[in-house]
Amino acid sequence: MLNTADRFQDAFSQPNPSRILRPGVPLLAPGVERYKVPGGGCVVVDIAKGDEIILTDLEGRQPVELVVSDRKGRLDPAILGKVPNSDAKGLKAILSSGSESARMVRRGLERRRLNLAKAKAIRVFSTRSPAGSTAEFQAHRDGVLVVATPGNAMHAGKQNTTTPIELRIKRCEIAAPGASLLPEPLADPLQDIHVDKATAETYFVRAGEYIQIIDVDGRQCTDFQCFSARKLDKGLERPLDATTTRTLIGMGYPTPGLPSKGFDRDMEPLVEVIRDTCGRHDAFALACTPRYYDDMGYPGHISCTENFNSVLDPYGIAARDGWMALNFFYNTAIDEHNVLYLDEPWSRPGDYVLLRALTDIVCVSSACPDDIDPANAWQPTDIHVRTYPNKETFTRAVAFRMTPDADPELTKETAFRPRFAEGTRNFTEYRGYWLPTHFNNAGAIEEYWACRERAAVMDLSPLRKFEVTGPDAEALMQYALTRNVRKLAVGQVVYTAMCYEHGGMIDDGTLYRLGENNFRWIGGDDYGGIWLRELAENLGLKAWIRSSTDQLHNIAVQGPRSRDILKEIVWTPPAQTALEELGWFRFTIGRIGGFRGAPVVVSRTGYTGELGYEIYCHPKDALTVFDAVWQAGEAHGLMPLGLDALDILRIEAGLVFAGYEFCDQTDPFEAGIGFTVPLKSKDDDFVGREALLRRKANPARKLVGLEIDAREAVGHGDCVHVGRAQIGEVTSGVRSPILKKNIALARLDVTHAGLDTEVEVGKLDGHQKRVPARVVRFPHFDPEKTRVRG
Repeated sequence: MLNTADRFQDAFSQPNPSRILRPGVPLLAPGVERYKVPGGGCVVVDIAKGDEIILTDLEGRQPVELVVSDRKGRLDPAILGKVPNSDAKGLKAILSSGSESARMVRRGLERRRLNLAKAKAIRVFSTRSPAGSTAEFQAHRDGVLVVATPGNAMHAGKQNTTTPIELRIKRCEIAAPGASLLPEPLADPLQDIHVDKATAETYFVRAGEYIQIIDVDGRQCTDFQCFSARKLDKGLERPLDATTTRTLIGMGYPTPGLPSKGFDRDMEPLVEVIRDTCGRHDAFALACTPRYYDDMGYPGHISCTENFNSVLDPYGIAARDGWMALNFFYNTAIDEHNVLYLDEPWSRPGDYVLLRALTDIVCVSSACPDDIDPANAWQPTDIHVRTYPNKETFTRAVAFRMTPDADPELTKETAFRPRFAEGTRNFTEYRGYWLPTHFNNAGAIEEYWACRERAAVMDLSPLRKFEVTGPDAEALMQYALTRNVRKLAVGQVVYTAMCYEHGGMIDDGTLYRLGENNFRWIGGDDYGGIWLRELAENLGLKAWIRSSTDQLHNIAVQGPRSRDILKEIVWTPPAQTALEELGWFRFTIGRIGGFRGAPVVVSRTGYTGELGYEIYCHPKDALTVFDAVWQAGEAHGLMPLGLDALDILRIEAGLVFAGYEFCDQTDPFEAGIGFTVPLKSKDDDFVGREALLRRKANPARKLVGLEIDAREAVGHGDCVHVGRAQIGEVTSGVRSPILKKNIALARLDVTHAGLDTEVEVGKLDGHQKRVPARVVRFPHFDPEKTRVRG
């Protein structure tokens, strides 16, 4: 029993704080700012006396140029206590490019009156710097710092890529609590409107102008509403209507791309979403109302509805008990139990939504005052609004983050997009890039048959590429991958898995061997490169892993006539394998058209189950490469192919897709690619070997093919039953044009995974509707792979 002293101590002991990990919110110390400078890019930032500047070469071998001026725009490298040791040609070349990021930096320099015509640079790091190398400086006076990561265009057959560096600034004077750091403007603003927490502000925007709504400190919601000014002048109040918008776009809320517009109840478009760096919003619930707080036991609590009523009154707009709105940054949705739930927003400091006005509009934005639940992470903060003139041009984009704590990167256009865009407006975001889904005057089925019968060309540039070099490169890849890399010859490609220690998959991909100590890893996930870099560091291996995704874009030419097309245009030197001689899973290095043509790497690989090739080139050569392929292919019936048709092709061919056939809880055997794990012939240890030995000896689930005995479509996530019991789920499903039936890939319990086992695919709630199916051999199409080997 506890004595009196113990009970007293227990009663008055302090409670432990709630322990929550938030990898999505960069946990930087007060006064620390972080900037990522992309390879071949630059940033401009103000610095103050006493600030510490730390540069980190994240991937190694990336030179950096620094240019410094005072606050009046006069070049002054002595601010960092250094003497320039190079010209600034790299920085100037970057700024002369036509990219939007270069345009933003140029405007930042203009606002600061900084002319770089006579600039000299302080050069740090070199082409021999190890990954993680750092350089530190201190500002002796206030000034402006420009940081650039220069580099030449990467040759497709070489590995001279440019990579990102990190800039951190430790401020000498830490901002007062509550002070916020606004991001650099996207252009010169027309209006800068600060919306204090628990308030709302109105503003007028003309047709064609842009509205940037910024979550200043992160985790803060803002309601947005707008009215056609023309209708208000006629006495008609027609606010943006969320129900009409959802109905017309077929989505929960507008997003960049085709489903981007917000409409009023007359179905007139008022705004369109151009950019979104958060990716989670709401258009179901009303802006918070007095009634909500009354019912929660907080009578008199200020609400967004009351704030809207107050600031809209001067426009003669009638007050309402509750305002419909686009609720930006709200993490609200309806769950599978038909319950409207909310949680903390996904937005980080500086996240924003960029809108474009489609007519003259009166707008209102709030900084939600909700502090009684997680809607604003329990602590309401400010919102900031900027408007920009209609002369500006901003790319459509959403944000992509490599890891939860990484900085956002906007959706990019591949270098081949101008040609594909001539045939379609149907693009979707895929892994940080826009890719076509299908093409006008054709569609997925016609594109599919072109690939099966003739040839098709598709854009696969979002594949992640990493250059792995150094004396320990082979040892690293041998330990990191399931395949036996020591057996890989120069000029050979191997398909392999990459696993965690527990046997779950990180990624699948292909490994190219360019030389004795030179490899190129091509996978689907940025984390593969991060993981390889961490593995090399932990093992003390001398190997560099440098990203080259933005330096190496690629198209695939697939189909029975692909060889005939490419042999007309791919020139190879005598020391390289000619294209018509190229074997399956081999590559060659050549040029387009002849000795002086655009350099390319061509591999006999693909994702369709057909004879096919992939062509890699630097983005600057992409249109030249595409035009040559297209011109040569016209006589062979070449067609462009989008993601919709590609999905049909790969499912028929039994080719797996991340997030569908495998994830970090799935081992290669369960993913149907057990052939990538040669446990008997690969004696060397590799990551996950022991776990995979156990999993292979005691299999629980197996990927199988299903033939569906109905014309009912089945798809990813559908449950599979034997009787009442669920024994697995569909990973992918499609109607096969060539097999004239519905087929699927499914992961089943091994008890019911035998050939010809009768199962049922559950629809609706899994029990009210069943679709008969039968376990069959997979791949469904060309299981002997005679076509791809042909």
